[in-house]
Amino acid sequence: MDTFTNSMIRAARLDASLYEEVEADPTAMRPAMQVVVLSSVAAGVGSITEGGLVGIIAMTVGALLGWYIWAGLTYLIGTRLLAEPQTHADLGQLLRSTGFSSSPGVIRLLGIVPGLSMIVMPIAAVWMLVTMIVAVRQALDYSSTWRAVVVCLIGWLVQVLVVFGLIVALAPSQPG
Repeated sequence: MDTFTNSMIRAARLDASLYEEVEADPTAMRPAMQVVVLSSVAAGVGSITEGGLVGIIAMTVGALLGWYIWAGLTYLIGTRLLAEPQTHADLGQLLRSTGFSSSPGVIRLLGIVPGLSMIVMPIAAVWMLVTMIVAVRQALDYSSTWRAVVVCLIGWLVQVLVVFGLIVALAPSQPG
């Protein structure tokens, strides 16, 4: 098994040492971003039964945008608002770690099977939240997993509101 696939599996299995490795390795930025793109494309393709071709594009772009906003907010919240004394990380370290935390999102591809989308998408979302918490805990050197949970949930909630606002703002207005 190649290193990239193995790293994705380790990330999905909540292997804290993988998150430490990618945090410390500046060359891991490209593979981390590849994981985000793969996960986002899987979300798009997995939504074909609900949205067709437009749904694939919208879901892929939405997943990419959502991850980017969530990761950025997590960095700001985790290093500025809720940092612990030992917290020190730059944006690259957090992006590499949270990029690999998108690994479970690849299962969203199974949404192409009629009827599975409504099962696979929530499972992937919860699994990705859990991997994000582990990634944030490791990247920000938190001693408390609960602090990582709070940081991730605040970032996720704000990200959902921003993405929803963009969808509403960009949606064509309905006559009448």
